[in-house]
Amino acid sequence: MLNTIILATIILGAIGCIAAVILFFVSKAFYVYEDPRIEQVADKLPGANCGGCGFPGCKGLAEAIVKAGSMEGLMCPAGSDQTIGDIAAVLGIETVAANPRVAVLRCNGSCINAPVKAFYDSALSCAYSASIFAGESACPYGCLGCGDCVSACRFDAITIDPETKLPIVNEDKCVGCSACVKVCPRNLLEIRKKGKLGRRIYVACANQEKGAAAKKNCAVACIGCSKCAKVCTFEAITVDNFLAYIDDEKCKLCKKCVNECPTFAIHATNFPPPKE
Repeated sequence: MLNTIILATIILGAIGCIAAVILFFVSKAFYVYEDPRIEQVADKLPGANCGGCGFPGCKGLAEAIVKAGSMEGLMCPAGSDQTIGDIAAVLGIETVAANPRVAVLRCNGSCINAPVKAFYDSALSCAYSASIFAGESACPYGCLGCGDCVSACRFDAITIDPETKLPIVNEDKCVGCSACVKVCPRNLLEIRKKGKLGRRIYVACANQEKGAAAKKNCAVACIGCSKCAKVCTFEAITVDNFLAYIDDEKCKLCKKCVNECPTFAIHATNFPPPKE
């Protein structure tokens, strides 16, 4: 009996040793080297995993940065200047200047500008509402006000104004992660350059109907008159499908278009009040 136990122990020990040797060689054969700087860069990122950088989480962005050896075109929207500096120190490269971005709402169809013409009483979801409903103001391009963007924002940067029923973006909290952009069924939220001193000029409308039809549903709708494009000397404004669009890369914030727009569809944010 004792000999049987000893023999079994020896056999099991031998099997264990053989398995360990096999696993050792298998691990060596299939070993994948990972640059230790990836974990170091990932540790410097905020860990929001918001997807605003275009990668599946902060680890994906860290891998892309280390592989590229630079941060050109690879920025974390939730990161600060300190984040960029820390990553640059890990990689041993020069700091790249950040270009902060923020979400803007391309709609100004408030209860005053776009009076209610129908009543919506169903699921409070923009996605569901857009599939069955034109909107309370009857504008087929306007904000539905159900707050899908509010739910999608991980930084509590968006709230619904109880009076206008439109989303309000807190630019101090917004990191430009694009989560709100992805959930808006009417593509009314856009990520734009935050601008020097937070100053931005953009068309707060997405209506592509002809002028008369657009004005019928909203008093401040873009009517595609092209006056803004004609007055812009920087070729920053284009008009397509009866809708004007301002390129924030070309716009010099001269405000000529703002004064020219007959329906006040162009918004200038964070500018000082005009002098008397």
